[in-house]
Amino acid sequence: MTEPLFEARDLTKRYGDTIVVDKLSFRIEPGECLGVIGPNGAGKTTTVRMCLGLTAPDAGEIRALGKQMPRDVLAIKAELGVVSQFDSLDPDFNCAENLLVYGRYFGLPEALIRERIPKLLHFAALSHKADARPGELSGGMRRRLSLARALVNDPRLLMLDEPTTGLDPQARHLMWERLQVLLQQGKSILLTTHFMDEAERLCTRLLVLDHGRKIAEGRPRDLIAEHLEPDVVEAYGNGALALAESPLKALANRTEVSGETVFFYTQDARPLLDALGRDHPKLRTLHRPANLEDLFLKMTGRQIREEG
Repeated sequence: MTEPLFEARDLTKRYGDTIVVDKLSFRIEPGECLGVIGPNGAGKTTTVRMCLGLTAPDAGEIRALGKQMPRDVLAIKAELGVVSQFDSLDPDFNCAENLLVYGRYFGLPEALIRERIPKLLHFAALSHKADARPGELSGGMRRRLSLARALVNDPRLLMLDEPTTGLDPQARHLMWERLQVLLQQGKSILLTTHFMDEAERLCTRLLVLDHGRKIAEGRPRDLIAEHLEPDVVEAYGNGALALAESPLKALANRTEVSGETVFFYTQDARPLLDALGRDHPKLRTLHRPANLEDLFLKMTGRQIREEG
């Protein structure tokens, strides 16, 4: 078995009496994307900060790229690419200058940085914006520039903390395309996200966190098959909520209610769909396969959790 590119063992972080990350262990293999998902307050960002050496764990250890954190933190950072939740681009520099200045932080020869800039801007679909400042760019363009900047040192491992938050669907899909290209090139990625379609599309494996603990780990489709029924029927409209306690309940393995929608989880949706069509023809229904969002909600609950 090859040595993982990154490994965390029993990471623990407390703030006062609150345990934010609780004995968390995981590894990232070369060439894979490890996704970290969980509700607000699950410990995702704190975990990333510890992985970057920005927050010291109270217990546990981290090995990255064959080196030990925090002893070799500078050498590790030299081989990492980072895209944080919020843009940290310099507003006074244009796109090309942002890449140039950032490359200097790594001690790279200026000639090498300047050679890489056109390629990075092309990769980010920003060649036509080389002279534009971040304030003149759309949100999607700024995120792609942040990704290009994270690649200026040609890192082996990228750490991306919710890189597509706030983007419209078109910008998000373009960002996904770029990340898939990086994976095809052999880069490894640690990705935190709130978008389940993003996690299912990009991630080789997933960690599901809640209250700082790992509650599941595995390939997205394997986790769905292990924890969920294959068919989901959603019923909504006037009178739908009464179905949750009606005889139709017996046709599903389990039911859940969220807002005005009843979710039926079943091994075989046909009997339920036939009964709904016969007895409740005015109700709107949606029949679909179980997905990662169903898994997330089953494991962490449907109740909204506020930040802070």
